[in-house]
Amino acid sequence: MANVNGVMMQYFHWYTPPGGNLWNELAENAQTLADAGITAVWLPPAYKGTGGGYDVGYGVYDLFDLGEFDQKGSIPTKYGTKHEYISAIKTAQEAGIEVYADIVLNHRLGADHEEEFQARPYNPGDRHQPMGETQTIKAWTHFTFPGRQGKYSTMEWHWWHFDAVDYNALNDSEDAIYLFEGKSFDEGVDLEKGSFDYLMGCDLDMGHPEVRGELDYWGEWYVKTTQVDGFRFDAVKHVKASFFPEWLSYVRQHTERPLFAVGEYWSGGVEALHHFIEVTGGDVMLFDAPLHYNFSTASKQGDSYDMRQIFDDTLVKDQPALAVTLVDNHDSQPLQSLESVVEGWFKPIAYALILLRTDGYPCIFVADYYGAHYKDVGRDGQEYEIWLDSHQWLIDKFLQVRRDYAYGDQYDYFDHANTLGWTRLGDEEHPGGVAVVLSNGGDGSKWMEVGRANQVYVDITEHIDEPVTTNEEGWADFRCPAGSVSVWVAQD
Repeated sequence: MANVNGVMMQYFHWYTPPGGNLWNELAENAQTLADAGITAVWLPPAYKGTGGGYDVGYGVYDLFDLGEFDQKGSIPTKYGTKHEYISAIKTAQEAGIEVYADIVLNHRLGADHEEEFQARPYNPGDRHQPMGETQTIKAWTHFTFPGRQGKYSTMEWHWWHFDAVDYNALNDSEDAIYLFEGKSFDEGVDLEKGSFDYLMGCDLDMGHPEVRGELDYWGEWYVKTTQVDGFRFDAVKHVKASFFPEWLSYVRQHTERPLFAVGEYWSGGVEALHHFIEVTGGDVMLFDAPLHYNFSTASKQGDSYDMRQIFDDTLVKDQPALAVTLVDNHDSQPLQSLESVVEGWFKPIAYALILLRTDGYPCIFVADYYGAHYKDVGRDGQEYEIWLDSHQWLIDKFLQVRRDYAYGDQYDYFDHANTLGWTRLGDEEHPGGVAVVLSNGGDGSKWMEVGRANQVYVDITEHIDEPVTTNEEGWADFRCPAGSVSVWVAQD
């Protein structure tokens, strides 16, 4: 993170429209985002997925095809061409925004040919429980990348580069995960389902020297080709944790770049996140999934939720220097695989809690910023139309406060179940400080210290019109409306 009050934006959601426009859109918006206070963007996977121009990016086919080759039915990816991607990165960086690439190193999909080999079926719900003996299976495991024809890398992928698949063409009705002969599920992964090494597609064998060599080579190639500033690692709980610091060390060394890194370890249990951090030596920050779940719960329970517990069992409370805080993302948004909605009324409160406090590196979700509208089928098989509100006006106010006022000592007033408050006292370069009050119940007020005597403060959110003046000791009664938030800054 380049800057003390840096803010990342996830610049896509699951239903970002196809058509190859995202990279160009970023180039157009970069200066505006930088002016608003965004210091980094996390971009979606930029290489060709098995769904071609419609793939969100997680159905990885060819890591070397950044929208350059005619593969999987299109040359561009869902977001544009290689040239547009590299150009957008450069434009963003020139505006003062770092760029983080989303990379998926767990699996491959959309192989070019089938292969036959020996494997043993295991229970998808318990990877320690075999469902039969070792047998011949036939699976799509041979990747030749015919459209690329060996450019950038001549390596073809075969079954022995993987350790498991979930499909056998010789017995396509069986629901099993097939562990390849001579292989084992990785240790050092999440313990859900016995071992959560296997997620989908052809699972990479991270112990295979050719796999490790190719991933190291690719990482160096990718950074030198694109000039990205860092990575968001997808699905880290499905990969041996020790892999990440080793890979990062190689790529940092060979590109001579510091390279930021954050991992997606999606678990509501903070202990699992602590364990990953311990194994990786704190080399990779993590998204604070437990905080997201607290926001979701609070938004659904309304005024019966005790706001004093909002940071309980979260990464930002326990290890703030390694927490990337977020309200929502592409997996948790409505109709997605990890759907866990943060209700719209609560989002301003949640964004105040991640953007206006000392701890954590906040990440804004693009669909909360610009809004989103899409249709998809839910788990019940019914089609739904979703509208997500834009909170841009208020988030921009928070970003302005974060950039100009949110400095110095922080004092918390977490002494009421429904109304929370805190102040930041400012510093020499950023005098005046800020006072934040929020409520998940009725109108709220907090008697708080901002350290400036006889100073007039105004609510930058415009929720409350009347200004407030501090007393001789720099204290005042700061208020907010019911179910909302007010942010008080010194009047010039």
